[in-house]
This record gives sequence, C-alpha cells and structure tokens, in this order.
Amino acid sequence: MAIFRKPVLKVLTRKNRDIPEGLWTKCPSCGEVIHNLALDENLRVCPKCDHHFPIGSAERVASLADEGSFVETDADLVSVDPLKFQGVATYEETLKKYREKTGLKDAVLTGTAKIDGRPVSLAVMDFTFLAATMGSVVGEKITRAIELATKRKMPVVIVCASGGARMYEGMLSLMQMAKTSGALARHAQAKLPYLSVLTNPTTAGVMASFASLGDVILAEPRSMIGFAGPRVIKETTHQDLPAGFQTAEFLEKHGLVDHIVHRARLRALLVQVLDYFSGGRK
Repeated sequence: MAIFRKPVLKVLTRKNRDIPEGLWTKCPSCGEVIHNLALDENLRVCPKCDHHFPIGSAERVASLADEGSFVETDADLVSVDPLKFQGVATYEETLKKYREKTGLKDAVLTGTAKIDGRPVSLAVMDFTFLAATMGSVVGEKITRAIELATKRKMPVVIVCASGGARMYEGMLSLMQMAKTSGALARHAQAKLPYLSVLTNPTTAGVMASFASLGDVILAEPRSMIGFAGPRVIKETTHQDLPAGFQTAEFLEKHGLVDHIVHRARLRALLVQVLDYFSGGRK
C-alpha cells in the first residue's frame, strides 16, 4: 500500500472566447494566415507569396469590368438530366446542391461589359460550381457569348477554369467542345479578337477546345493547365515528367501560353491587348 497518494491536480478551466469561423484563411503555398477581409481586398492573392486563390465569377467580373457596365446574358439557362444519371446522388440532386451552395445556376457567367470603356463579350467560369465542368449549359452560354460578340463586332474575353467535361451528361458534354470551337472559327473569320485567360486549374475538354484557341492566351501564375493530370500521363507513358510540367510557367516556356500575368495587373493588360487589336480605338 502506497504511503503517499498521487495528488489530484485541479486544472483551472477558463472559458475560451468564441472566435467566429470563416475569418481567416491559411495560404497553402507559404502557410501565412490571412484575414479574409485583407485577402478579398487583395483580389484573393496571398500578400506574402502571391499565391492566387480561386475567385468567384461575380468577383472576377467586378475586378475586370467597369462599374455598372456588366449586363448578364442567358441568365435563365439551366441544366437538365437527359441521361437520368444515377450515382451516389442523381444529377438533379447534385445540381440542386450546388445551386444552393453557390447561388449560381451553372458554372459560367456570361454577359456584355466594358473594360476601361472598351466593349467586350465576357464569359467567366466558376470552379465552385461542380468544378466548372462543361455541360450543355456551359457550352451553350459560351457559344452564345461568342456569337453575340461576332454579331456586334466585339472582342471576346473568356476567363477559363475547369475540371473538364461533365460526366453526368456524357456525349452531350463532349459535343460542347466542337460547338464552342466552331463559334470561335466564325468569330476569327470575321477578323475579331478572342482573348483567353487560363486560371487554376484549366484542364481536359475545356483546355482541348476554346481555352487554347485564343489569339492571345494569358495565364495566372502557377496555374495547372493541361489535358490529363500529370499522374495519368506518367502512368500512361511510363516517362518521368519534367519539373513544373503542366504549370503556366512551363507552358509559357514552350510557347502555349503567351504571357503570365498577376491578377492585379490583368485588367490593365487586357486593355493594352484590346487596344492593340483595335488600333487604339475604344
């Protein structure tokens, strides 16, 4: 029997102050903890290492278009379930979940706008909606945005981000690659410019169609850009991939991307390029 008993230590508990959630974001690149207000004011770019966080389509439009100039087009187009897709959840259930979560009807926002007084047809993809996969509605809205630009003799600016074709729609999704590319061919025949902006990530069917067809192709720093993922390519080819494979910097070095531009300077560069195509006329 022990002579001394182990003392019972009473830990003074202090009620922690409730800290609201969603105030801070940790940068996945440098580990910096950033207040969300500061992050939003910096266009969702890390102020320490310049890591570009994803940005919503509405916020992207606000950063590019002149205030009050954006007029949305085809806002009422919504996806349907032609294949009656059945998985863990039905396609209709998945669409409903993402509409409630994001406030969007689908993965692209289209409309006409002015960028420093220069009229454009603008399409911005939003990765928060089903990884910005391209289904019938995404393809149709982008095609209509291009056709509207051709009709009104305006440049097209598309900000791309996508995980690829939307598997829920099967072949109907893949058809959008040809449809968008065909509309751009007619736009080019009219001798009108198309500026493509690639963001992280831009992959698969979107990259294999309209994203890579720009007269000028811009990209945000360190964006992942390619058709298939690096792991899939490595397993298929049984080759060691070069350093930086499928990054914006790698593609700029090899000629697929014309210029890498920081998000804060994108608007100014678009103005410069638009002026080049128009001969300096607004």
